[in-house]
Amino acid sequence: MSMLIQNAEFDGVETDVLIEGNRFKAIGKDITSPDAEVLDASGMAIVPTFVNAHTHASMTLLRSYADDLELHDWLTNYIWPLEEKMDEEAIYHGARLACLEMIKSGTTCFNDMYWHFHGVARAVEEMGIRATLSSVFIDFSDPAKAKEQRELTKRLFREVEQYSDRIKFALGPHAIYSVSKESIKWVKQFARENNLLIHIHISETRKEVDDCLALYGLRPVQWLDKIGFLGPNVIAAHAIHLIDSEIEILARNDVQVVHNPVANMKLASGSMPFGKMRDRGIRMALGTDGCSSNNNLDMLEEMKVAALHAKLLLRDPTALPAGDVFDMATVKGAQALGIDCGKIAEGMLADCMLVDLSNHRLAPGYNVIDDLVYSADSSCIDTVICDGKILMRNGCVAGEEEIVAEARKYKQKFQ
Repeated sequence: MSMLIQNAEFDGVETDVLIEGNRFKAIGKDITSPDAEVLDASGMAIVPTFVNAHTHASMTLLRSYADDLELHDWLTNYIWPLEEKMDEEAIYHGARLACLEMIKSGTTCFNDMYWHFHGVARAVEEMGIRATLSSVFIDFSDPAKAKEQRELTKRLFREVEQYSDRIKFALGPHAIYSVSKESIKWVKQFARENNLLIHIHISETRKEVDDCLALYGLRPVQWLDKIGFLGPNVIAAHAIHLIDSEIEILARNDVQVVHNPVANMKLASGSMPFGKMRDRGIRMALGTDGCSSNNNLDMLEEMKVAALHAKLLLRDPTALPAGDVFDMATVKGAQALGIDCGKIAEGMLADCMLVDLSNHRLAPGYNVIDDLVYSADSSCIDTVICDGKILMRNGCVAGEEEIVAEARKYKQKFQ
């Protein structure tokens, strides 16, 4: 099956884009393909879709449930108790709502850590987007719980084969304060044996650092380095409270970092040392975190906040240009997850969106990437394509009313 997108603006030039199967086949002028479905993109720009490199998708059901709280109070006294009420069906409906929200705002791939793996996977499969999924691994240093979590991880790793190749499996040890040393070392070994990514929160709060110092005499990154956990397959979410030697450790181990500026600000967790990480060449992607700490999954908003945050933090308006933060939200996220998407180029996976250049937020139209970072919202996005298939056209996603209606039912169930 093929699709021919005609007359789209690409890098400022009117261009045709041919998709065959799930990849970009040809990009240029006056492309012909007799059997292709033709999509007229006149008046639109074609750009890559976003990769949300750190989130907890089904937390859409917890949106605005417990706001304006300190992180550890928020987690232990509000979020975790409510999550105990969330069965696989709830997770499924929350993930469908998350996928809908992501599609509507131009995201077609996300890196998730949450409970009930199959509920999320089923939603992703149905909605047609991509995801790297990890089931939360938490044992609170309880040997029985650790054994249960290890067995669950091994089972889910086998069971992921039932899904399409749009779904990848990763390991999700929550954090060093919620996972035992023995389990963290087991995760590293299991990842090494099976060539898996590890998705973990690192140094998100001062409390996490202080507790680690009290327990081990080392800061979190130092301790993880000491036990041999760090490496290029580790995706570290937040990475806020770091000293220079820890940044050097991350760089030496080629650890990938995900910046979540909106959630960091909302929880007052702190500011990631973006400038020092950039200067050491640390690979950085962008994420929204979950809807309970953001409270949305909008990568357009996340890009703008990230760019403004870096400029203010470093007192330098050139600190994080629009093109660089757009790369963090697209190709850098894809590279972190080892997925061949995030840019529009021949041979790459066909994930893209058409942006309506007639939208008032994009006028007069000097630079479409600058406009997407600094002025656009989801109303600017007309069409979203993932894996060569149209998921949204004219701003509409099939079945969206039913998805929202089902999610709304959980307000009553959780109260």
